Order: sequence, then C-alpha cells, then structure tokens
Amino acid sequence: MDLSYTPEEEEFRVRLREWLAKVLPTLPAGPSPDDWPGRRAYDLGWQRMLYDAGYADVHWDASPTTRLIFLEETEKAGAPYVGANFVGLLHAGPTLAAEGTPEQRARWLPPILRGDEVWCQGFSEPDAGSDLAALRTRARRDGDDYVVSGSKIWTSHAEVADWCELLVRTDPQAPRHRGITWLAMPMDADGITVRPLRTLAGSAEFAEVFLDEVRVPVAHRVGAENDGWRVTMVTLSFERGTAFVGEVVACRRVLGELARTARENGRWDDPVLRRRLGRLSAEFRALWRLTQWNVSEAEAGGGVPGVGGSVFKLSYSHARQELYDTAAEVLGPDCLDLDRPWVLDRLSSLSYTIAAGTSQIQRNIVAERILGLPKGR
Repeated sequence: MDLSYTPEEEEFRVRLREWLAKVLPTLPAGPSPDDWPGRRAYDLGWQRMLYDAGYADVHWDASPTTRLIFLEETEKAGAPYVGANFVGLLHAGPTLAAEGTPEQRARWLPPILRGDEVWCQGFSEPDAGSDLAALRTRARRDGDDYVVSGSKIWTSHAEVADWCELLVRTDPQAPRHRGITWLAMPMDADGITVRPLRTLAGSAEFAEVFLDEVRVPVAHRVGAENDGWRVTMVTLSFERGTAFVGEVVACRRVLGELARTARENGRWDDPVLRRRLGRLSAEFRALWRLTQWNVSEAEAGGGVPGVGGSVFKLSYSHARQELYDTAAEVLGPDCLDLDRPWVLDRLSSLSYTIAAGTSQIQRNIVAERILGLPKGR
C-alpha cells in the first residue's frame, strides 16, 4: 500500500499552509469555554472563512488523503478546532454524503459547509451507551411523520444545535440491530427539552435531551426504515476513522513540549520518564502511520473508512491517557493546578476509552470482524 503523497496533494498542502499563515494572525480571540452561543458564532465564523476560501468541502467532496492533509496542517498551524461543527462536519455530514438522497444532500450539506447550521448527535441513552443496539427511544409512524418519544444522553452540542442525527427504534419486535432507524430531527421542534451536563473538566458540551411526542417528517429519514444500524456503522466509521486525525497531530506536539518542560524543571534526569516519552513518541508515530493506512484503505473503498478505525480508536484512546498521565509526572505537584497546561486535558482524556465506543466494544470489533474470532456467549 502506497503511503506517499502525490505532487497534486503536496501542492494542496503548500497552498493551504500559505493561506493559514496569512489568515490566522487576523482572527480575534476565541470566547470562553463556557460561552456556547459565543463559541457557536466563533466556530461558524471560522467555517465560513474556510468556505469562502474553497477549503470547506474537504470533509466529503475531497479524497480521504486530501482530508488528512487538511486536518494535519490546520492542527499544526494552530487553527481553530471544528468545535460546535464537530458532529456536522465529521459525523452527520459524511454520513449524509454517503447515504443521503440527492434532495437530502442538497438540503443539509451546503449549510454545514457554509457554517450556517450546527448538528448534534443523539445516539446514546441512559441504558444504551456502549450497547447502542439496546436503545429504546421509540418512533411510531403517523402519516408523513414519525412521532418520537424517549431520551438521549451525552448529546454533543445539543444546546446550540439546529439539527440532531437521531437513532430511534421503529420496530420493537425486530431483532435489536434490525429495528433501528436514522433520522434528522430539527432541534426547534415541539416536545424537545435540552438539559446541559457538566463534565469532570468543568465543560458543558454534552446534554440530556428529552423527547415527548416529537414529530419528525418521514422525508428526514436517512436510509430505509429499520436499516438505521447499517447507516450508523457508516457514521461510526467516520467517527473512529478520521475524526481524531487532528488530535494525533496535537498529541505529537504535546510530546515535544513535555520533553522541553522536563529539561527545564529537571525531571529529564529520570531515565524512566525519558523511556516513557520515547515509547510514546514511537506509539504516536505508529498511530500516524495507521491513520495514513486507514485513509488509503478508505480511498480504495469509496471514501468510507473501514473497521481499521476500531484498531486506531482502541490504541489512540489508551495512548492519549498515558500521554497526559506522563504530563502529570512532568508537572509534579502542579498537576493539581487547573490553570496549568495539560491538566484539563488529562481530565478529559479519561473519557476517550468510553466515548465513540468503549475500548471493550472496540476489542470485540477487532476480534470478530478483523481476526475472525467467534462471538462470546
């Protein structure tokens, strides 16, 4: 498998670097982490700048390799994170591009690219997190609408979202994976209540969402009725395959910063710490190569990442946690100071072995779908 870049791809990289060097110094300071209306406006403003410059379509109209270059270079340059656009650009948008009808793509993709609309993800439920197929939010057909009742939890950016990628159970009698449907739900519909949740790190990017007889047009169904599990696997392949690319780049940068800090504060003299930093450096280099391999596989397979994304997600989650545990060693007693670099990152890293599919689920996927091992009884 060829992991090198073509001359055209390298030309795209140079052009993007030049544009970022020109634009980033002109950006205003971002809002505070708790100001979600302000963050929505800031994130959408950055997306509009990308759109006007011709870079907004990299998330689904460009090749996976071009998308990889874009995510790598924007992270290296310190460009704004996708933020409130995370679900729209990296989950719902690619899913709609792959599975939506021409009418659905025309309705929803341009507003995401222009920075006009924000999406949230309504997958997990209080009793159906890792075991997503156990979801119980019901949708019954009533003419041209589905009437939806239930609740969702850990719904990303629900408080500022315009749309929700929503999983519902449309056939309670069918086997668990066969009675699920993927809907696009407008967040201003009657019957929706959003209750923000505060995380260990103090942020509030998640929420509980309560649905009481919410009407969603049948035209907002993506894929066939009861075929939502297959559509969801497309969504999760993007979530696990390419959504963390920028974070790998950021982690490699943090490693360099940790080494410099350790030299400055004397902790570099500890050979165990040096070995740990060296091993993490090798691990993140390997993760970057795995990312390139997954992207090449996606390019050969029509643009949708494969199950190799689960290998990446499993390895990356644990590597990230170890990285920030190592940061605590470098900081010493300062690791308890929330205003110090990396401290909040260490707290948020605890969620990575849970979010986007727990490590236990990823191990099952690797065992069954890649290694061909029998399912547990």
